[in-house]
Amino acid sequence: MIRAIIIDDEERARRVLTNLLTQFCPEVEILEVCSNVPDAVLAINRTQPDVVFTDIEMPGYSGFELLQFFTEITFEIIFTTGYNEYALKAFQVSAIDYLLKPIQIDQLENAVAKVKKAKDYTMEERLEALKENLKQAEIYKIALPTFDGLLFVDVNAIVCIEADGAYTHVACRDEKTIMVSKRLKYFELLLENRNQFFRVHRSAIININFIEKYSKAESYLLLQNKKTIRVARDKKSDFEAYVKDIRL
Repeated sequence: MIRAIIIDDEERARRVLTNLLTQFCPEVEILEVCSNVPDAVLAINRTQPDVVFTDIEMPGYSGFELLQFFTEITFEIIFTTGYNEYALKAFQVSAIDYLLKPIQIDQLENAVAKVKKAKDYTMEERLEALKENLKQAEIYKIALPTFDGLLFVDVNAIVCIEADGAYTHVACRDEKTIMVSKRLKYFELLLENRNQFFRVHRSAIININFIEKYSKAESYLLLQNKKTIRVARDKKSDFEAYVKDIRL
């Protein structure tokens, strides 16, 4: 079972979400329903839920401010919001899910499914990606921290990103490679909904727009910058399905 808490200042919104979860997501057990953040903090500390569904705009404290009450976040967050499309795009590129009001059943089911898979990443990693996404709107550029400041790079110019311990190497189409003090997971979360990026190996994410050749027999990619990247055995079938209809 997935143990959940709901936070929303609107009674109707609380009732609707409760009914939808009960009817369409029987694997979710609703522990408590709260109308404000302070009550929710007490409920979370008392019940230790797996996931918290929280509205964003609420009197007193917002859904984002909920997180400030915890030194260690041990639960998943799904934001429920009436935000417009501009804001939603910021949420969509993060690993933390959203539900747009009025809540659609398929959105709800997909959000619950993501909770089941969320153990791959810590909440801190997802929040870091979310905050970065909110700052950068539709993420046409991302800010890469370097030794002497920030380097702004066009997302579409990134050829591949490779892990190197606690660092990553970001290779761009101008043949420049930037070493960044972020782990590969950070970029995977940040670029999750950018369809041209695919993690082909535990140590590499590639931009499929820069693939020059794919050797199916030998499981490697040749990119336009002449770099070769291995496709992991456990990623091979997913990768081939992902690109099968693409005309490279």
